[in-house]
Amino acid sequence: QLQASGGGLVQAGGSLTLSCVGSGITFDGRPVAWFRQAPGKKREKVSGWEPSSGARYEGSFVEGRFSISSDKSKNAIFLQMNDLKPEDTALYYCAVGMKRLFELWVLQEIDYLGRGTLVTVSS
Repeated sequence: QLQASGGGLVQAGGSLTLSCVGSGITFDGRPVAWFRQAPGKKREKVSGWEPSSGARYEGSFVEGRFSISSDKSKNAIFLQMNDLKPEDTALYYCAVGMKRLFELWVLQEIDYLGRGTLVTVSS
């Protein structure tokens, strides 16, 4: 299971760090990603990373504001979000794939999907 946390209410321009802890599964170099879904909108791809190859993807709206990382000792991945905008308001989910980042990011073959954590950005 994956458990995401760290969401909350922040003003525009602020920062948040989301965490995702694995229970019963280890990230261990596997491709990981963050997705988000705003009310009434489709799920969007936020950030993806494959530690074993170093490959990274990010959604076009990210524009370098977000970065994904991991802490092996905590079996956790993180999403550092800076310069948040009201349009970043959404439920954020972490995901792990068992194949390559391409399958997880492009084909959205998600093997593990955590419960979301809500991010609300006020203007």
